[in-house]
Amino acid sequence: MKKHILITGGAGFIGSHVVRRFILKYPQYQVINLDKLTYAGNLENLKDIESSDNYHFVKGDIGDAELVRDIFDRYSIRYVIHLAAESHVDRSITDPLAFIKANVLGTVNLLNTALDKWGPSFNGLFYHISTDEVYGSIKAPGLFTEDTSYDPKSPYSASKASSDHFVRAYHNTYKFPVVISNCSNNYGPFQFPEKLVPLCINNIKNQLPIPVYGQGENVRDWLFVEDHAAAIDLIFHKGVVGETYNIGGNNQWKNLDLVKLICRVMDKKLRRSNSDKLVKFVTDRPGHDARYAIDAGKIYRELGWQPSVDLEQGMEKTIDWYLNNEDWLNHVTSGEYQQYYRGQYQS
Repeated sequence: MKKHILITGGAGFIGSHVVRRFILKYPQYQVINLDKLTYAGNLENLKDIESSDNYHFVKGDIGDAELVRDIFDRYSIRYVIHLAAESHVDRSITDPLAFIKANVLGTVNLLNTALDKWGPSFNGLFYHISTDEVYGSIKAPGLFTEDTSYDPKSPYSASKASSDHFVRAYHNTYKFPVVISNCSNNYGPFQFPEKLVPLCINNIKNQLPIPVYGQGENVRDWLFVEDHAAAIDLIFHKGVVGETYNIGGNNQWKNLDLVKLICRVMDKKLRRSNSDKLVKFVTDRPGHDARYAIDAGKIYRELGWQPSVDLEQGMEKTIDWYLNNEDWLNHVTSGEYQQYYRGQYQS
């Protein structure tokens, strides 16, 4: 069946993997990628598929009501996969208003446009991708489920929690067709190196200090981005309207242990030793959540999804990609991107 799908934020890290998967796997679909091309959006991420007949790119802001309406009309949009968002916690602390504009107002603009354009039959789907950070922090051995109460602790997670609530409100108020997924920390190819994994890889490669917040005791559940894209594909096609699905990698690691794993793999590949000596403990982030841990049982039971790799396997793939794509990494850590590359990270 032919579908016209608007994917927002499709030039970003997760979005580019989703766009690529849909372009290659579903040639009968028309995929429209709307991306503002901020520092974290990079068309180099999609070089391999940019000339595909079923791919269309539009540069623009999801908060631009006139542009979004035009895209819905021009491409007969009936499906939305919404990934566009400001996503870095540190930046949300210094500029929370930017996160409200993008993550809350931008999402509501998309909802309003779809609500108006799809008419009373609502023959379509609005799929909203969110984060586990909306749940706040959880003590071991607890896990976030789809029924966990929201308890966001940063301006970033508060903005995502707000957008989640608006999506659900449109479903409850207007019977608007939505699904939501909340994912754990992603890693893999094409990730901008303000995030922990690519920052470590780049700093080890260049023998620079590796900044670790506090004592590195914060725990995160790590999800390989290609596994996440596969889960999004499955939820888009088989998810139940009105439902929420948690997506996690079943890989709970302390930040310091993760950094040491990256050091070991990098030392092996670069034929070095003692890269862990580059670790530098830095002042902890304000309000830093201690632990995130996803229970992905629902998506496994109901849709049959589970991660294809554990963290060690996924990290091997990730490090190989960065070492084999030095031009990409050098580009995003220099020149026009330099103002955004601070040597810090989100985790």
